[in-house]
Amino acid sequence: MDMDIFFDHFLNFLEVERGLSRNTLDAYGRDLTRYVTFLDMAGVKTPEDISPSHIMRFLSGLKSQGLVARSRARTLAAVRTFHKFLVNEKFATNNPTGQITMPKSFSPLPHTLSPENVEKLLASPKGNDPLALRDRAMLEILYATGLRVSELVTLKINDLQLDVGYLTAFGKRRKQRIVPMGETAIEALRDYLSHARAVLDKTGQASCIFLNRSGAGLTRQGFWKMIKRRALESGITVNITPHTVRHSFATHLLENGADLRSVQAMLGHADISTTQIYTHVTRERLSKVIEKHHPRG
Repeated sequence: MDMDIFFDHFLNFLEVERGLSRNTLDAYGRDLTRYVTFLDMAGVKTPEDISPSHIMRFLSGLKSQGLVARSRARTLAAVRTFHKFLVNEKFATNNPTGQITMPKSFSPLPHTLSPENVEKLLASPKGNDPLALRDRAMLEILYATGLRVSELVTLKINDLQLDVGYLTAFGKRRKQRIVPMGETAIEALRDYLSHARAVLDKTGQASCIFLNRSGAGLTRQGFWKMIKRRALESGITVNITPHTVRHSFATHLLENGADLRSVQAMLGHADISTTQIYTHVTRERLSKVIEKHHPRG
């Protein structure tokens, strides 16, 4: 058997046993095709022939080709998973990636909220005063769309298409994207627009949708303080930032079957490797569930 056969076995395992989506499988395929091609050029024919020095040379080659640390770290993660599979399936007796460290600039897995804590946070603004209606609408939209906080606080009335259920966001470098909203978020936003925004807009000339008590557009810092306060009110003890909700949006979508490309489009990521970090979050969470609840975990 040459390395291509083991590679095919691994992708079949990911599809059948792990149930990964086609987009995620394609991402694994691209990363591991580089690796298998490298092994072929190095004359490696079986998994037992692979040593840590091969892995280091492969990663060094990726760096010389211009791949950034995040992409190299993602590729190493795929290679590690491949070698764990080879050992588990008795195709190899050792894992040569065991002592290989990630590139230093690789970002840690993003922190996310559990669905239960998300519900607590969304329910935290009580009452119908203008600021409560505003906060409720902003939190609902943030979780429903995964917007960056800068995109959320700069939304204008003309960016909304509530009748058809979407908004237009302007991301990094003013790149425009269309993001759908759920009915709950739309209802909260309509409630705010109908009963609160005019009260906050002292001059009647504010351009931003979300305003502070003085009638000016709410700043990123203002929203940051608000979400921290609402988290405390709801009894959430873990650290939370606006980006935590964005991470939760992406992770919960993938956990419930959304495909990687759709999540990438909604988040506004230029490179799908940025979105792929959430597949590691979902796998880590599933592993913890198995360890905790399975009798042989």
